[in-house]
Amino acid sequence: MAIADTNTVGVHTLGKRLYSDAERARRDTTKWTLVQGILAPLQFFVFLVSLALVMRYLLTGAGYDAATLSIVIKTGVLLLIMVTGAIWEKVVFGQYLFAPAFFWEDVFSFAVIALHLLYILALYSGALAPDGLMYLALAAYTAYVINAAQFVWKLRLARLDAEART
Repeated sequence: MAIADTNTVGVHTLGKRLYSDAERARRDTTKWTLVQGILAPLQFFVFLVSLALVMRYLLTGAGYDAATLSIVIKTGVLLLIMVTGAIWEKVVFGQYLFAPAFFWEDVFSFAVIALHLLYILALYSGALAPDGLMYLALAAYTAYVINAAQFVWKLRLARLDAEART
């Protein structure tokens, strides 16, 4: 991607705007932006608690039920944020998923969801032993962290773009 300009603190912004003026206006006025703004940190908090419980189980062998419940809750919150995020994307960009501005984030989100749902399937089918389930959860959580970083980076680029244009 080409670098278009540098803002006042020397941070480069992309040449292509993340939001058109109309998209930015829709983003700023839809209730779904607030919903995403609440669910994203909630999901991160659930992730941190669950990660601690999973690590506790893997390190000590204690707390399997709590770790398992936390992973199921984390998966539910993930699915909720994905559905509401798709609605947000429809309102802002006119399509439920894979809007050009968030295409790769959405693609990777499906990998994150697939890993979480694979955990649920393995849990309920008995396909993996407890340790295997926890390691699968860690793989899902690693993918989640990468995906979250993608979104944080994209939001940072949007903020830099907005600052550069004012």
